[in-house]
Amino acid sequence: MKIKCEVCKTEYSIPDGPSGRVKCAVCGNVWNVSRTSRRGVLMVFLASLCALLAATIFAVAVIVSSRRDNPELRPLVATITNVSTVTDDNGAPRIVVDGTVTNRSDDIYAFPDLSIVLYDENGAPLSRQKFMPSATLLDAGQSVNFSHTLSNAPMGVKRVTVELLNVTMGDKK
Repeated sequence: MKIKCEVCKTEYSIPDGPSGRVKCAVCGNVWNVSRTSRRGVLMVFLASLCALLAATIFAVAVIVSSRRDNPELRPLVATITNVSTVTDDNGAPRIVVDGTVTNRSDDIYAFPDLSIVLYDENGAPLSRQKFMPSATLLDAGQSVNFSHTLSNAPMGVKRVTVELLNVTMGDKK
């Protein structure tokens, strides 16, 4: 074990053993030396192991989250096939959104609620309208068409998107 005189900074190498008083051969300073315990080394090892475990759990959580947020890995996909404007009986313009929801997985999924979102030229949402399609379950590989006429569509719509809400897995075959 290496020790150093607190006064003249002379370094000594002493064998590991019990703690005690030592005297510097150069300046005569006397001080207490305490031996390092193995318990401190064990605590550092356990703390390092806990940090490694926490980092691993965090990495797995990030990977799972990124897969869920990645459109390529989602089991259900909604696409818009057509957006048109029609005039109702009172002469008011209405936006009609047609699309398809496809189950890309090998499992049955409950058909989710859908939300049509209308955006302005700056990408700011103007309106969001939730609706429930008539289908209840989507079988593996199945696609279902939807059509929704928006009530009270605002002016200045430049972009239309569809979002899937509360995707839940149904019964497995």
